[in-house]
Amino acid sequence: MKRILVLSVFLLIFQNMSAQLFSKERVTNSVDNIDQKFLTWGYFLGFNQYDFNFDYNENLEDILVDKTFGFHLGLVGDMRINNHLNLRLEPGVFFTTRNLQYDESYFEGIEHNDSDLLREVKSTYVHIPLLLKISTKRINNFKPFIVGGVSTALNLSSNQDNPNDNRSGEFRMTKNTYFYELGFGIDFYLLYFKFTPSIRGVFAINDEIVKDIDPNSPWTGNISKMQTRGVFINFTFQ
Repeated sequence: MKRILVLSVFLLIFQNMSAQLFSKERVTNSVDNIDQKFLTWGYFLGFNQYDFNFDYNENLEDILVDKTFGFHLGLVGDMRINNHLNLRLEPGVFFTTRNLQYDESYFEGIEHNDSDLLREVKSTYVHIPLLLKISTKRINNFKPFIVGGVSTALNLSSNQDNPNDNRSGEFRMTKNTYFYELGFGIDFYLLYFKFTPSIRGVFAINDEIVKDIDPNSPWTGNISKMQTRGVFINFTFQ
C-alpha cells in the first residue's frame, strides 16, 4: 500500500512539473529570487526505512532485521552562504518499526517459545540534522546538489529507563543517537515554489543497545554494538 502511495505522489508531481521544467519558456515569478535570499523556510515530508548494524561477541547466527517503511515530516530552515553553499537545519519527527528475528541457537539450553524469537522495535525519533548543501549552477528550471552533515535524534520510544527488560518483552535502546548523513537531490523551480526530492543515508555513530540485567541474556548478551542506519526519501517545499 505504501509503495502504491509513493508511486502516486511521483506521478502527480511529474504531471504538474513536466510542462514547466522541459518547456523552452523560462519560469518568471518570485521563486526565481529564492536562492538569493539569506534565510528561507519550508517544510518536508517523506518515507524512511531504518535498519540495525550489529557487532557480535561470538560467532552465532546473525540477528535478522525485518525492515518496514516509516513516515516522517518536519521543517526546513536554510541559510545562504553563497551561490553554491547553503547551511540547513531540518528538524522533524520520524516514525518507524523494525522487527528483530533471533535464531534458536541463541536460546540453546534455555526454555523458550516462538514469541521469544521475535522483538518488535517501534521508534519515534525527534531528528535534528545540521547539513551543508553543495549545489551546481542552476540549469533552466532545476539544480542538482549533494548534502552532508551531522545530526542528533531523541528516541521517544527507547524504553531506556524502563526497569523491565527482554525477560518481560521490553527491548531497550538509548534515548540519544548521533548520526552522520550523506545524500543528493534536485531542486525543481515551479511556478510558485521550489520543490526538492532527495534521498539521504543516515549512519549512527554511538552504540544504542541497553543490555538486559542478565549479562548472559539471549537477546543482548552476544551483542557488542548495535547501531542504526537508514534511508530517507524526502519531498521538500520552499
